[in-house]
Amino acid sequence: MKNLENVIEVKNLNKSYGKHKIINNLSINIPKGKVTTILGFSGAGKSTLLKHLLGLVKPDSGEITIDGIELNKLSDQEIVKFRRKFGMLFQYAALFDSLSAFDNIAFPIKEFSNLSKVEIEKKVFELLKAVGIEESSASKFPDELSGGMRKRVGLARALALNPAIILYDEPTTGLDPITTKMVNDLIKMTSEEGKGSSLTSIIISHDVKASLEISDYIAFLEKGEIVEYLPVDEFKKSENPNVLKFLTL
Repeated sequence: MKNLENVIEVKNLNKSYGKHKIINNLSINIPKGKVTTILGFSGAGKSTLLKHLLGLVKPDSGEITIDGIELNKLSDQEIVKFRRKFGMLFQYAALFDSLSAFDNIAFPIKEFSNLSKVEIEKKVFELLKAVGIEESSASKFPDELSGGMRKRVGLARALALNPAIILYDEPTTGLDPITTKMVNDLIKMTSEEGKGSSLTSIIISHDVKASLEISDYIAFLEKGEIVEYLPVDEFKKSENPNVLKFLTL
């Protein structure tokens, strides 16, 4: 990724659990303000890489630098504070079942900001509008929302603290085709609207079709290694046999 400012730099990362090597000398630079998707078959190490970026897992060796800060040099308390740079949309939205859509979104704002009750309410309704949810749905609980609606609320919560980086963990898993398209359109819209603030989006996925449509760059992870990493138009023309196999599934 020459001539681009990298917001994340991973160098020679290794992680094993017992004799099982999950991340194998992995290196990748992720450019600021772009959408980068990391594709790979199940068990390739995608989720483990995500956990490393969030500082949830410590590597056996290697370096991770995010926004100029080396994660390895941070204390546990500093890493907790550092995670506020990130927004996270989990695979199944991971909303709090006992909280309404409004309160799910308000939760991180109450926890990590000094905004007044009125200011929080205003921000929550702005976020709901941004992800296409009517105010009338704000009082609904997760079990009263469709899968797509839960994803929208999850994304609104992920954006609540104005993150510099947003991580999507298999955002369309378990969704029907129509809802999948809706979520992918939402990710694309969020990225485009966030470019003025240099929002960086990182997607962990196995959804080839959507990745080719919404990404700027695609990396292919296999057995803990990045075996291909290219701008999306070049990735489509990859001659790597394992990438070709994945693209034709």
